[in-house]
Amino acid sequence: MRKSGVDLRFLGTGSAFCLDNYQSNMLIECNDKRLMIDCGGDARRALQGLTYKDIDAIYVSHLHNDHTGGIECMAFSSYFDPTKKPIKLIGETKLIDELWDTVLRGGLASIQGKRVGIDDYFDVIRVPRNNSFIWEGITFNIVQVCHVVDAYAIVSSYGLMFKGNKGKNIFITTDTQYAPSQLQTFYEQNDIIFQDCETAPFKSGVHAHYSELKNLSKDVKKKMYLYHYQDGAKADCKKDGFGGWCEKGQLFEL
Repeated sequence: MRKSGVDLRFLGTGSAFCLDNYQSNMLIECNDKRLMIDCGGDARRALQGLTYKDIDAIYVSHLHNDHTGGIECMAFSSYFDPTKKPIKLIGETKLIDELWDTVLRGGLASIQGKRVGIDDYFDVIRVPRNNSFIWEGITFNIVQVCHVVDAYAIVSSYGLMFKGNKGKNIFITTDTQYAPSQLQTFYEQNDIIFQDCETAPFKSGVHAHYSELKNLSKDVKKKMYLYHYQDGAKADCKKDGFGGWCEKGQLFEL
C-alpha cells in the first residue's frame, strides 16, 4: 500500500517525436490510486510494468497524439476485462467531445453487435472551463493555455493547478507557447512549476523555447522544472537559474 502523500512521476519527458525519453506523460499517485496526466502513443512502454489495470483515471490536456495516442488501447483493454472498473476519463467539456469525434471514434465506435460512444468505455468527467474536478480528495483547477493558433482560432491545452503535500501549490503547464503576460499570475501563485520547454535548434512557435524561458525572473525560474524537451544535449539549466530538468522515471514527492 502506498503512503497517502501526493507524488508526481514522469513516465516520459520528451517532445512528440522523441525516442530517448518517451513522451511527456505523468502519473499522480495518491492513496494507492493513479491518475495519468495524458496518455500518448508511448504509454504502454513508458508505464514500465504497470498496465491499464493499475490506472484509475486519465486526464486529457489536449488532442495531439503524444497526449492521446494510448487512450484507445486503454479503452479496449478495460472494456473487455470484466474485472476492471471503468477508468475515469477527465477533461474540459468541449475537449472531451472533440476527443471522441476527431481522435477516438474511428477506432472505438464499432464493436461486435453494437455501436458505442465514449461513455461506454470510460467513466467520463466533463469539466467546464474555469472550473475544477476532485480526485482522491485533491482539487484540480484546469488552466486554459494557448498552444496553437490555427488560422484564426486558438487551439488550447488545459494545464492543472492543485495543492500537494504540506500545502505546496503545483502548476503543470502542459503544452503552451511562451506567454509570460498570460501565465505570470499562475507562476507567482505556485510553489512548484512544471513547464513545457522546447530545446530544438529552431523554434516551432507552439512551445515555450528554452531561450525564451531564460528571460523569466529569477524568482520564477528557481521554482520551475522543465520537461517536453527534444532528444540530445541540454543546457545547464540550474546554472541559468532553473530548478532543474525533469528526467524520465523521476518521482517528485510534492
